Amino acid sequence: MGDKQSWNTDSYQKDTGFVSVLGAGVVEWLDPKPGERILDLGCGDGVLTKSLIEVGADVIGIDASESFVETANASGIDVRLMDGQALDFDHEFDAVFTSAALHWMLEPEKVISGVVNALKPGGRFVGEFGAFGNVAAIVSAMRAVGKSMGGDISLAYPWFFPTVAQYSGLLEKHGFVVDKIISFARPTPVPNGIKTWLSVMCGPFFRQFGEREDKAYDLVIDALKPSLQDFEGNWTADYVRLRFKAHL
Repeated sequence: MGDKQSWNTDSYQKDTGFVSVLGAGVVEWLDPKPGERILDLGCGDGVLTKSLIEVGADVIGIDASESFVETANASGIDVRLMDGQALDFDHEFDAVFTSAALHWMLEPEKVISGVVNALKPGGRFVGEFGAFGNVAAIVSAMRAVGKSMGGDISLAYPWFFPTVAQYSGLLEKHGFVVDKIISFARPTPVPNGIKTWLSVMCGPFFRQFGEREDKAYDLVIDALKPSLQDFEGNWTADYVRLRFKAHL
């Protein structure tokens, strides 16, 4: 049932552009230097990629979305269409950087193995993505509605949100030394409303209901109002992030 998650640059920038803005903190952990060769893994529309280029790094981005790749290339960034779970690089990067992408890759060991092969000896892997507990209220509401409407509830949780211990273990298993890793709550305002967020991030879950799609939205939104909507009608997504820095 349902369909695959897809991305459109225009709707992503307009409705969830805050994702890139909030990624600035992890760039500080990367601390890119002029002349370094850096791979931006799951670079999206290239907003953070530009910030790495601006400090003088030699950056290549990869993303699995044709729309994102076209947008980034049109802005002059070297971005290639590639699955982050099937990286094809041979020990050529000083660092691999990633922001708000790893939780969409459901085979994390393949990702980490590819990163190891992409890095030079001593290279570093720095990133941030959804942690255990991320959008927990949203997932719970969608699962409850999906179950009541006879839908595929697996579409309510299309992500990999690990704990600190789980992800540390995966990194160490593949030969990384973890320099620092944290998880933290980051309640995130959703300026265009929760329905827009749901449609961009969870479209396949709702589309599976066909003519009942609007009903599914209404039920999920109604369930979320007590926890995510304030008295003025503003919505906040219950984000929890995992940020890490590791080296070989």
